[in-house]
Amino acid sequence: MWPYIIKRLLLMLPTLFGIILITFAVLQMVPGGPVERMISQLRASERAGESGAAAGGAVGAGLLRQQSSLDQEQLDYLNKLYGFDKPVLERFVGWLKRLFTFDFGESYYHHKKVVDLVLEKLPVSMTLGGWSFLLTYLTCIPLGVLKAVRAGSRFDVFSSVAILIGYSIPGFVLGVFLIVLFGGGSFWSVFPLRGLTSDNFEQLSALGKMADYLWHLVLPLICYVIGSFAVLTLLTKNSFLDEINKQYVYTARAKGLSEKKVLFKHVFRNAVIPLILGFPGSFLGLFFTGSLLIETLFSLDGLGLLSYESIISRDYPVVMATLFFFSLLALVSNLLSDLSLVLVDPRISFERAPR
Repeated sequence: MWPYIIKRLLLMLPTLFGIILITFAVLQMVPGGPVERMISQLRASERAGESGAAAGGAVGAGLLRQQSSLDQEQLDYLNKLYGFDKPVLERFVGWLKRLFTFDFGESYYHHKKVVDLVLEKLPVSMTLGGWSFLLTYLTCIPLGVLKAVRAGSRFDVFSSVAILIGYSIPGFVLGVFLIVLFGGGSFWSVFPLRGLTSDNFEQLSALGKMADYLWHLVLPLICYVIGSFAVLTLLTKNSFLDEINKQYVYTARAKGLSEKKVLFKHVFRNAVIPLILGFPGSFLGLFFTGSLLIETLFSLDGLGLLSYESIISRDYPVVMATLFFFSLLALVSNLLSDLSLVLVDPRISFERAPR
């Protein structure tokens, strides 16, 4: 197994290199970089100063001409500040060195280190991702097993219709509906709408803090998990149905084993293999879950909103660092998925079969 792991780790290097290269090329072609954005802000302030120059007479006009004459100096300074005075190849090599040494630099607009900025937004994403992960797996797997055991029954049909309707509704649309219905819109004011805690959170008791925290999570979590219920539940059901109809199950029943032992001792281990494929990715992804629209709806300052703002503001260090880290996370989760299959099913081997 170790040669396979080392091979996969080595293959991550060219994959990450390709991701960085494509991202860097796209950022170079996108119109409007941080320098242009800063210049536009300076010119907007100059236009605002024109009215002051008109009101202030000759002195104001002289200051405005002096400010306009510094445009080229400001442009050269900003290009040097952001490193755009260097050749493209040199800048790309610099990004490679920084990313592969985990030196993500400082944000252009937040004036903080990228690592500190991500850590600042991480608690919100970890909270939403962790709870949605637990709710999804703890609900969907038992529900999928029950649907497989009672396949074709009314419970199976009604539950399938319900989860497919939930799957067809986008999370942000459901969020708007829940806000109007339960968030003080046009009907009831039951759940809070902003943040993860109330303004008087520090004054509450320990039990009160827990209740307040969970009460704030209800609506965002419903929007997060509603779409993932259908995929995991139906995958679990179909996987169990496929195993239940195999010969070894009939043999186990013929030996007199109880249905419970047949289901959880024999069927479960084989049926869970497809679920294992997505488990590491979901588990690692819970730390970096982010949804721009849902975070905006419920005023949650998480990674989804940070990623969107960094793209809009051309905050290249944040864009490059987060994309690099998320890509590395995805590659590691794929490797862990393959290794977890070996632990679940000993028949799987990464060694080359003998000829």
